[in-house]
Amino acid sequence: MKKIELEIVALSHSITQTHSYAVVLGEVNGLRRLPIVIGGFEAQAIAVALERMQPSRPLTHDLMKNFMYAFNIELMEIVINDLQEGIFYSKLVCVNEHDTIEIDSRTSDALALAVRFGCPIYTYENILENAGILMEDEARQKKSDITVEEPGASAGDKDLSKMSLEDLQKLLSEVLEHEDYIRAIEIRDEINKRK
Repeated sequence: MKKIELEIVALSHSITQTHSYAVVLGEVNGLRRLPIVIGGFEAQAIAVALERMQPSRPLTHDLMKNFMYAFNIELMEIVINDLQEGIFYSKLVCVNEHDTIEIDSRTSDALALAVRFGCPIYTYENILENAGILMEDEARQKKSDITVEEPGASAGDKDLSKMSLEDLQKLLSEVLEHEDYIRAIEIRDEINKRK
């Protein structure tokens, strides 16, 4: 089967499920999107890597990357290879000096690792056919524009816009201490808007 390359185009709070997020993958050189519901911790792990934030301690996916590098294992690609009853299944395609190995993975973990390794993300036509969404107007969603949203972002934006720059800096330090990186991204963006 021919593989279709995807890229992360958005990460946002899931409208359909509370305490869940959706990562939206877009077909490279195409108009189809593949939304995948993931948990909050996985969304945070993906957001941290997308925004190139440096947590004070390594997150689980950073630890995994460091472990793989220590043993000369390279993540070459991830493949979203199956969809059963609304659940996506993925494989990590890893290589070392002797072998190529495919390892089963939750899709959210595979995506968090793909962002860290900078490796391609693939799926198959049948999965895009069954779960993909066709974007009629490509201009509505620029591929290079990755969006990260937080639940209740509109209310959060209003609160942040009323805060002083000094208060924003303090709040940023607090949320980083609590490892709430998605909220930290929102605060950082508000600080950057004012500069």
